[in-house]
Amino acid sequence: MFTSETKVRVRYAETDQMNVVYHGNYAQYFEVGRVESIRQLGLSYKDIEASGIVMPIIEWTAKFIRPAHYDDLLTIRTTIRKWPDDYRIEFHQEVLNEHGKLLTTGKVLAYFLKADSLEKTHMPEEMASVLRTFFE
Repeated sequence: MFTSETKVRVRYAETDQMNVVYHGNYAQYFEVGRVESIRQLGLSYKDIEASGIVMPIIEWTAKFIRPAHYDDLLTIRTTIRKWPDDYRIEFHQEVLNEHGKLLTTGKVLAYFLKADSLEKTHMPEEMASVLRTFFE
């Protein structure tokens, strides 16, 4: 299992009239968590795409437990719980406030596709070789 954490501060523009983070912004928070988790593996989305593989999001879910507010420092915890043994990879995500209270949970499902043909493919070997150490 691989887990990473990324910090994000809530900006004023991300809140609604009630000073609560607008629910649509969580898709972006989840994206920041995914991108930074791959970066923490020593890779980048940009490098993966340059190798000819794209990772479109096929499905995402979110459960809102508590609100986040303007200027809160959030922790986005991203976990890959199971080895992606085919063309799919699942990212489980949690958003916590600076007091460690769980605010939001979610899951993002992405596919590995060949960029030129959009055919399903396996995880890039450079990603697999780094990620494998967390599953042995």
